[in-house]
Amino acid sequence: MKPLIIAALAAFALTAHAADYPTKPIRVLVPFAPGGVVDTSARILTNKIMEKQGWQFVVDNRPGANGFIAVGTTARATADGYTLLAAHTGEFSVNPMLFKNVPYDFNRDFTSIIMVSDAPMLVVVNAGSPYNNLKDLIAGAKAKPGQLTFGSPGTGSVNHMATEWLVAAAGAKALHVPYKGGAPAVSAVASNEVVFTVAGLPGVLPHLQAKRVKVLGVTTAKRSPQVPDYMSAQEAGIPGVDASIWVGLFAPKGTPKDIVAKLYRASADVLSMPDVKQRYASVGGAETTTMGSAEFNKRISSELERYRKVAAQVGIQQQ
Repeated sequence: MKPLIIAALAAFALTAHAADYPTKPIRVLVPFAPGGVVDTSARILTNKIMEKQGWQFVVDNRPGANGFIAVGTTARATADGYTLLAAHTGEFSVNPMLFKNVPYDFNRDFTSIIMVSDAPMLVVVNAGSPYNNLKDLIAGAKAKPGQLTFGSPGTGSVNHMATEWLVAAAGAKALHVPYKGGAPAVSAVASNEVVFTVAGLPGVLPHLQAKRVKVLGVTTAKRSPQVPDYMSAQEAGIPGVDASIWVGLFAPKGTPKDIVAKLYRASADVLSMPDVKQRYASVGGAETTTMGSAEFNKRISSELERYRKVAAQVGIQQQ
């Protein structure tokens, strides 16, 4: 059979496959335990697609090893659209600059489908703290260089990097205290073990409702429409800081373009629905997006370089 005929038949088979997709459940790997921001985002999205399209999804939580388990498993999966990855800023915009031996490469191993959501991080202090807004905190950090302590989910976490960026851009210094997760870091603020932390709304909300902590501001350049009462970094006089936590949906490299397009359309459709937007806002303080592959790839790349510069500025070494 001539090569041109073979190529034509292969293209026809691929198109037919994409038209029928999906014919079985789609597995979505999550690099974190149930209940976190990535897990919650993945479940809201997939449940709504199941409701609207009738597609079947299985969310597969694979926490541990800085996300390497879930991300590496997806990178090695068959590129047929039946194994996807839900991940956040840390896996692709922080890990590659922090670790010397990352078992995956974004450009080599993945195709981005859609940015699902984007959420600010909150700057949080104990309810009894003398600091009442972000300006107060920065003034305190400047008055006591290196003495104000801040907690994070661990060295090199996106929360840690965002805090270092915020403090350095303000011309101040603070002392990092790593914890084993975001919840323990917020609890440390609530119990006065550390002065402040930077965290997503889901981890802060229980303590906020119990009046154990208060929010001084957000790490984004502008106020968030989801939590509009909190001062932005720019309002606090901290130039250039714009740190948030996005969640995205990804497929292994080589997944047929028609299948990627079909996944994008199904996702963008439900993410534009008012009830879904409200769900993301109420659960995680997040704004849904329909950002496609090209723009999303640029965002991932630019944030990687941004955090690389922050790490160099504050002396964080590769592990």
